[in-house]
Amino acid sequence: MRTKKWPRVALTFGLLPLFLLLPVLTVSAQSDLHIRITQVDTSAFPQVTVYVSVTDAAGEPVGVEPERIQLSENGQAIQSPEMSGSGEIGPLTTLLVMDVSGSMNNNAKIDAAKQAALAYVEQMRPGDQAGLMVYNTEVTLVQPVTPDREALITAINSLAADGNTAMFDAILQAEQVLSPVGGRKAILVLTDGIDNLSQAATEDVISAIGPSGVSISTIGLGDPEQLGTNSGLDETVLRSLAEQAGGVYSYANDPESLQGLYERYARALQSEYRITFTSTSTLRDGLTRSLTVSLAGGAASEEAQYNPGGVLPEVSAQSWPLFGAILAGLLVLLFAPMAIGRLAGAFQGAGGKPKSSSKAKGRVKLK
Repeated sequence: MRTKKWPRVALTFGLLPLFLLLPVLTVSAQSDLHIRITQVDTSAFPQVTVYVSVTDAAGEPVGVEPERIQLSENGQAIQSPEMSGSGEIGPLTTLLVMDVSGSMNNNAKIDAAKQAALAYVEQMRPGDQAGLMVYNTEVTLVQPVTPDREALITAINSLAADGNTAMFDAILQAEQVLSPVGGRKAILVLTDGIDNLSQAATEDVISAIGPSGVSISTIGLGDPEQLGTNSGLDETVLRSLAEQAGGVYSYANDPESLQGLYERYARALQSEYRITFTSTSTLRDGLTRSLTVSLAGGAASEEAQYNPGGVLPEVSAQSWPLFGAILAGLLVLLFAPMAIGRLAGAFQGAGGKPKSSSKAKGRVKLK
């Protein structure tokens, strides 16, 4: 009987370290999560819609309870926001912006780019739509935004590489294409070299993002070791652009990793969360607001900013009487000197006192 107890004792003491380590493993897994704000839509302000991504250390989407996502505006927690869970953000609109400059012919990079773009299209869900824009010496919208997969596949297969690189000009035009589109929208930019032709720069791209917002992710396919040459890759610029526009930067050095990046981007975009709330500052006063998103029970958090727009401060309905009184006072101050001058002139004329006898003698009456 005693010998039969030994397996149980051994099993108990064997599992004990695992149970002791379980809380540590859970905390470690939570700390590896990355939460970030990818898009802020203020087109219906004071209603604001925020899109949030939760990924692991490898960039793969992670499902969490929507209630764990906490959002605050200017340091104040948002109470009772409208939450949509992972995969419930609605239709996704993507504009694929691809480098087709002459360097893309090296090592068959253009073929790898085509296969990666085709893989992205294959993951589109019903209701999703995409478009294709390419750039070299010129920027061309090869395929306008459409839910038609066959049209997208035909457009991708038609690509050929030649010319120089005008990446920033292409992104500016991509923003214009997506400007009237509502909901979640993203730009995916692929480049294998340094922009050597654009009139625009990173600052122009960031300032051109409209009220409905758009995220920009970048993929580098060039050689970071040859920075300063036409075949080099400025990862600092690409990373900065993506981070400022709610996206991510990734590097690919072979066709397989490039296709994997496009597929991972698709999964991450489709697995985001949507939070809608009404701002406590309801006027479009041109002031920048800060947003902070975090996970309850975890260390992951990120800050972002948005501006509702407005050149002149708006006036609330309760302030109209005060505004009218101030305006009337300003009008009185403006026209009072003129009215006083006219009254003074009329008074002098009524007293029959000439303004100047010398001027009276010098008058000539024309007949």
